[in-house]
Amino acid sequence: MVYRLFYAQAMFGGLMLVALALLSGISIAGRALSPLGLGPVPGDFELVEAGTALAVFCFLPWCHLQRGHATVDLLFRCMRAWAQRTVLALGDLAMALVWWLLTWRLVLAAIDFYNNGEVTFILQMPMWLATGVSAVAAVLGCLGYGWKLLETLGWVNPPSATTAPVGH
Repeated sequence: MVYRLFYAQAMFGGLMLVALALLSGISIAGRALSPLGLGPVPGDFELVEAGTALAVFCFLPWCHLQRGHATVDLLFRCMRAWAQRTVLALGDLAMALVWWLLTWRLVLAAIDFYNNGEVTFILQMPMWLATGVSAVAAVLGCLGYGWKLLETLGWVNPPSATTAPVGH
């Protein structure tokens, strides 16, 4: 269930990036065709900034569940199984702590933006809205990072090949 949830979240992030690419293409075409009376999409930079942040918070938990982060295996493969598990558990713990710290600060930033009434320059979009949506994805991501740590410690079982969504 956890894997399916984060797979769906990553797919949502992918759709977000496709939409942002289309928005950027339309805006660039509008700039190029400005002699014909067209122009860029107002606030395109603000939308791309908020959308890209959301996509990243949607992708990273799935990447971590799949162990898709870059690793250095030079010494790792020579270690005994218990040492490999220890290194993986320490890495998962570090990733979870960093993610939880980022989430905590992101939630506080969204609350701060809400209390201050801060808005974006062009669209006048409330900053708490963009930050808050990313914070929701980040809070959900805490579950994924915690789950992977529990898997590595052997306290929960990873999904079988028949129940897990497709990998990368």
